[in-house]
Amino acid sequence: MQTDEQQIAMYGCTVGDMKIAVDESLDLRFGGGAMVSISMLSDAQEEIARGMREQARQTINRAKWVIQNYCRHDWKPADPNASIPK
Repeated sequence: MQTDEQQIAMYGCTVGDMKIAVDESLDLRFGGGAMVSISMLSDAQEEIARGMREQARQTINRAKWVIQNYCRHDWKPADPNASIPK
């Protein structure tokens, strides 16, 4: 179990605060955990572009946490016969 200080260093917030924010987000309501993590990764791209490396690292860690805690039930093997949209 991580201390609050360890969580803040890793994620920029505590896991409890992150769970509240994710559970209340419109992205979760309308797009699920995948949409929340995609949005976070877009935020991290912007942070990288602005030279905000530490914030980007924490944002990526938050996105990974969302994937692990909100998307695992969605994991399905890729369909090798699926067509790729053009």
